[in-house]
Amino acid sequence: MNNFFGMLARMKYINRWGLMRNTINENIAEHSLEVAIIAHSLAVIGNTYYNKNYNAEHIAMLGIMHDTTEIITGDLPTPIKYYAPEIRDAYKEVEHIAANQLLSELPEKMRGAYKNILIEEENDDWKIVKAADKLSAYIKCLEEKNMGNSDFQKAEETIKKYLEDMNMEEVNKFMKEFLPSYNRTLDEIN
Repeated sequence: MNNFFGMLARMKYINRWGLMRNTINENIAEHSLEVAIIAHSLAVIGNTYYNKNYNAEHIAMLGIMHDTTEIITGDLPTPIKYYAPEIRDAYKEVEHIAANQLLSELPEKMRGAYKNILIEEENDDWKIVKAADKLSAYIKCLEEKNMGNSDFQKAEETIKKYLEDMNMEEVNKFMKEFLPSYNRTLDEIN
């Protein structure tokens, strides 16, 4: 039985920010689309302004698939995931097992095409996706704050510092030139 795509369709049922009071609920399908859009933009920024040679479409695909393991594991909140090195390491192993389980739901001949987008690696493409993931989280914090929800204040501060500490010129340019529009109303954008 080939259950891979049926499993991916369940991304819309996995909610994010489980320990936070949310004004607007967000699931991993919505989040993954936003990460893909931001990751693509970061790659294009890198190629356009900083002479990088990113494959923006591949990076966007990594963004789409970056949280698929949460179909199996659920969304473990970041403060818990990184509470202790033992929890972080154990969760990384659980994510690896979940990714391999998802791969096993594909026909053998198709697994190679999906392995390089489901199994996270230490490379520049995944670094862009991680930055996009943090930017998406930061945007969520800004949106919640704009709705009067102070529960996201500390998360906003922590994520902003993380983004600044990444010291990525693509991220810095996105934050300077594109992030302000996320705080504008529709009338202000038009």
